[in-house]
Amino acid sequence: MEAKAAEAKALLVVDEKPLSVRQCLRYLQAAGKLQAFVGDILRQYVLEQALETRQDIEIGPAIVEQAVIDFRLQQQLTESKVFQEWLSRNGLSYEQFHNQIVGSFKLEKLKAQVTQERLQEHFIERKVFFDRVVLSRIVVASQELAEELHSQIGEGANFEQLAREYSTADERIANGMMGPVSRGTLPDALRAAIDAASPGEMVGPIALETVWAIFRVEQFLPATLEDNQLQQAMQNELFEKWLSEKIQTMTVKLQVNE
Repeated sequence: MEAKAAEAKALLVVDEKPLSVRQCLRYLQAAGKLQAFVGDILRQYVLEQALETRQDIEIGPAIVEQAVIDFRLQQQLTESKVFQEWLSRNGLSYEQFHNQIVGSFKLEKLKAQVTQERLQEHFIERKVFFDRVVLSRIVVASQELAEELHSQIGEGANFEQLAREYSTADERIANGMMGPVSRGTLPDALRAAIDAASPGEMVGPIALETVWAIFRVEQFLPATLEDNQLQQAMQNELFEKWLSEKIQTMTVKLQVNE
């Protein structure tokens, strides 16, 4: 009788041994994961409260059913038996799976509502980090060598060949091509010099901590709000900030009764 009562109160049963909520929390604390665990609970609580109090977040059944069909096609789960086996492996009933789909749509609608008014302002504030520039570079140990290579390039030497021969940076195997770099991550002096240059022009030599570098500007990639991928990234960033602010205003007590 006592064993059944203990199992009824257990959060987990491992090898027929019930583990209480208190035990599980103690294990999480010992592993240094209790704070993250509680944080996930609070996050879900805030989301559910927000969704319950907003009457304008409704998802039409046709949209959900199409999403289910698309998912099953993408995952090759079109056969009913195969789909049921997938649900079983993932510990889901069809109702739970359906609710997850609905929840994902509602979450996206909530994100849009919460962040819509701040997107433009956030874009302006963070534009220096969203703007990118494609650069190539040659990195060497001394100022003298950097200046010599700069002179050679100015006289017609091939930038890519010199990058392969002299650069100590990893991208030397790609002829010095760094690819797109966020303007906001560049040192101030380098960013100012690059902003004043045109595509195809060289910048430097510039000291970077213990090395010297020559840069060539390949292409500017200015950010725009019409970029759907960027808009989604900003939306996620603002939404996480909103969630964090909500959680910080809450009074939380961890209380466990056996």
